[in-house]
Amino acid sequence: MPNALSSSQPDTSHPIPSHDLLIIGGGPAGISAGVYAARKLLKTAIISQEIGGQSTVSEGIENWIGTVKISGNDLAKSLKAHLNAYKGDLVSVHEGETVEKLTRTQGGFTATTKSGKSMSARAVLIASGASRRKLTIPGADTFEHKGLTYCASCDGPLFAGQDVAVVGAGNAGFETALQLLAYAKSVTLISRGATFRADPVTVQKASEHSNMRILTQTDPVEVIGEKFVTGLIVRNSVSNEATTLPVTGIFVEIGVVPNTDFVEGLVELDTIKRVVTDPRNQRARLVSEIQTPEKDSDARHGNDVEGAVHPSTVTETSGTRNNADESFSGVWAAGDCTDELYHQNNIAAGDAVKALEDIYIWLKKQ
Repeated sequence: MPNALSSSQPDTSHPIPSHDLLIIGGGPAGISAGVYAARKLLKTAIISQEIGGQSTVSEGIENWIGTVKISGNDLAKSLKAHLNAYKGDLVSVHEGETVEKLTRTQGGFTATTKSGKSMSARAVLIASGASRRKLTIPGADTFEHKGLTYCASCDGPLFAGQDVAVVGAGNAGFETALQLLAYAKSVTLISRGATFRADPVTVQKASEHSNMRILTQTDPVEVIGEKFVTGLIVRNSVSNEATTLPVTGIFVEIGVVPNTDFVEGLVELDTIKRVVTDPRNQRARLVSEIQTPEKDSDARHGNDVEGAVHPSTVTETSGTRNNADESFSGVWAAGDCTDELYHQNNIAAGDAVKALEDIYIWLKKQ
């Protein structure tokens, strides 16, 4: 039998799909898609370890449109309530499940979870998000959960009155620093670069605190301690001078890694394993369908090629219909697991809605 992960021939050992759509992920992208799927009366299964995504650990989200400020936990509750209001009997939610493998099968795709459950559908939206990138220096693994942590909301209060460090100078790093400044004795933020990726307003808020210190052009070198963390060795990348920071807590915010292992070999991924998507409609491509660059450019983007419909002849409601529609197999992706240039909750939700509009039209044309 051909390997379903690498062959264009589907595995025919599985029954005809029982759903219209599988949504893999329960963050802002997955739940937005679920609401739209319910309203479009698509029989849908949502598979996710939890509802809310990465933002559940945030103390305060100030840029979720429509709310001035909301905690990550409250955002998760709001997303779940919105979905529950519309899902009825058509949308099922499988919380506490993680997809281990996605395969192409007869008439669509089958997702197999770590617990052994299988669910199939004609179309799939990958909204699996990303996980926190781990700090890979000596001592980091040894002292994880012993002073080194990746969750300020979870563990921050344990370090009240102590000197702590934050590794990372993006929005997450500075937001973590702001949380810690409420109860830590001092916070030292370590930035590898000379400038910051965080929003200027967030940087300014943190910098205004007298117990806040920022070290730029500085690399973390080693986590030290006995039973628990007692310090962090850092090195200035300009002077090459090493310094030991006497901290008892280290909070790591150095980015994320896309959760896409379960589709590796099935869909096209970029060099850091994000799902490559068409930004017009969030479509992904099966590895078996990738064409030569010349053919791909025409088919995927609807340029003037034989058999294609020129965009000027397509009505607004019908969507672009050309040979790309006929060769497309039915996988979309949205959110932090994709090669989208900017990753934000609002963008993830918008991309998922865009995908659902395209999914609905595609399903009706099949």
